[in-house]
Amino acid sequence: MPELPEIEALRGFLEGRATGHTVERVLPVAVSVLKTYDPPPSALRGRVVEGAARHGKFLDLRMRQPGGGEELHLVVHLARAGWLRWRETLPEAPPRPGKGPLALRVQLDGEGRPGFDITEAGTQKRLAVHVVGDPAEVPGVARLGPDPLAPDFAREDFAALLRGQRHRIKGLLRDQSFLAGIGNAYSDEILHAAKTSPFKLASQLTEEEVGRLHDATQEILREAVERARALPADELKAGKRMGMRVHGRTGEQCPVCGDTIREVSFADSSLQYCPTCQTGGKPLADRRMSRLLK
Repeated sequence: MPELPEIEALRGFLEGRATGHTVERVLPVAVSVLKTYDPPPSALRGRVVEGAARHGKFLDLRMRQPGGGEELHLVVHLARAGWLRWRETLPEAPPRPGKGPLALRVQLDGEGRPGFDITEAGTQKRLAVHVVGDPAEVPGVARLGPDPLAPDFAREDFAALLRGQRHRIKGLLRDQSFLAGIGNAYSDEILHAAKTSPFKLASQLTEEEVGRLHDATQEILREAVERARALPADELKAGKRMGMRVHGRTGEQCPVCGDTIREVSFADSSLQYCPTCQTGGKPLADRRMSRLLK
């Protein structure tokens, strides 16, 4: 699943290639991805791309008519298996619905018919596309918590968010209404860097642990953004996996202490952690027990 660093890299990639171009066609291929119908996708035709933005894990392409007027936004949430693929030359024939992972195609003006495809692999179709006048009209955007990489997001702000929270810190970091943009992978990496158990209650964190967690959140995400920006869009997924220290590395050695990285499985996901670095050497119990083994 693309998270904040990958979406930020896609934002920069798309802004650099699409800004200044006029939209010639917007072709929904999988109708299920469209979550808004007024205005329709055809309303984007003839508009000039003015730039791209990121809201948590949402990608936002803003457009306006050449003479000015109302701004419209194409807001995309790539969900678990979605992706954006830039193409210097799009096929002239329109795509056929129901064939392959293609969900939406946006063709821009210019030599060779440049543009991009929004795709989604797998059978669980969760990708979401919105055409709105204001990104805040998208429910998921409206619910977002603070951006952890915002310049004004200080330790004090983080501590205030945690105050009184009786939830496990792993779940809180993934909660988009708590912090925007962090998912399963980077929450594992942040907790490992902060030497914090994923099952620890937020209300039990000491002042020192809160500071360590805040610093680890910013450090891990900033490093990941820099790595992602240096990669072509089609290499971002592989680059994300290569940059992980514990996530997705069950059974391997922890790069910090050499202990074996362990896993806790859930119904539709799993977390990875290092017992020595994060849980005082104690393996975490199965998620059904939700406690440390005695």
